Amino acid sequence: MKGKRFDITETEGGVKGLYVIVDKETGVNYLMAKFGITGGLCPLLDKDGKPIISRQQNYTA
Repeated sequence: MKGKRFDITETEGGVKGLYVIVDKETGVNYLMAKFGITGGLCPLLDKDGKPIISRQQNYTA
């Protein structure tokens, strides 16, 4: 795949440290929290505990 693999699709309003990132190869959505020099990343899950997958034509999942 050419270009960037990940897209930042959302940022949380007034809180400048929360981002939703989409892996363009799999469509899986991740929540990234970044505050100062610390941070964390985890997949976003649906009510059944399965990863949330974007269904856009650019994603191959």
